Amino acid sequence: MEKEKLAKIYQRMLEIRCFEEKVYDLYGQNLVPGTIHLYAGQEAVAAGVCANLRRDDYITSTHRGHGHCIAKGAKLERIMAEILGKKTGYCKGKGGSMHIADFSVGMLGATAVVGAGIPIATGAGLSIKLRETDQVVACFFGEGASNQGTFHEGINMASIWALPVLFVCENNLYAMGTRQSRVMAIENVADRAVAYGIPGRVVDGNDVLAVYEVAHKAVERARKGKGPTLIECKTYRHKGHSRFDPAAYRSKEEVEEWLTRDPISRFKARLLEMNVLTEQRAREIEESVTADVEKAVQFALESPYPEPEEALEDLYV
Repeated sequence: MEKEKLAKIYQRMLEIRCFEEKVYDLYGQNLVPGTIHLYAGQEAVAAGVCANLRRDDYITSTHRGHGHCIAKGAKLERIMAEILGKKTGYCKGKGGSMHIADFSVGMLGATAVVGAGIPIATGAGLSIKLRETDQVVACFFGEGASNQGTFHEGINMASIWALPVLFVCENNLYAMGTRQSRVMAIENVADRAVAYGIPGRVVDGNDVLAVYEVAHKAVERARKGKGPTLIECKTYRHKGHSRFDPAAYRSKEEVEEWLTRDPISRFKARLLEMNVLTEQRAREIEESVTADVEKAVQFALESPYPEPEEALEDLYV
């Protein structure tokens, strides 16, 4: 990759982290309606995958979707406004943290229902095939979703029709508070790919360059009409399942060990070693990202709430 692209990926990861830290603070000030599920710690997955996608490619997301939105190019101020329930948000303040969508950048939407994005991604893949374009879909979901029927049905259909979908499992070890080993007899979700006759790849989800490389090959395969790939990214969320969750089911030692593998600090060290960044350039990027997130917060705070009479607008039924 060119140096500028590497620096851009680093910037994206910082945007996600800084954005999530600010959302965490705003929630503590009682400014966020509902709850939030933070993406901090998993930045390498969204950034590494989406760096391979074009603007007209699609993604589907989850309840933990802020990072996917940012990585695909959605605007920070409109994401923040939506999280704060403001009229200037992507869903006019009616969707909130777990239901953000921006069709203009191919973000087909986040959903709070576990595994619900998988059949949507398969449907988008079928649309691409019927329209005979070379677009692809990246479908993000957690390891808990791989035990849902939608996972098996969606991937099976994508396989038999050779649809251009990347099924990206973000395995952070815990489905809410339940550890993977308690609900799966296999170590790797990607091992399930053999049942559908498609490639299954396991990658260090905290190494953005490793994620990028695996996703790059899967995107090339999909664009050539060779069908889907199941990618499992081993990663770890820094916070609990939601803002309310103290994550007492995780040991202090486990958390500290994973914090030493932080994807952003690892990537920064790599870029400094490769002479892609200098300490000065890194500081400039960090300051720019911090300023952009603060602008997004200010935009959201100054935006109006929807009027009560608008509650029934934009409904299908």
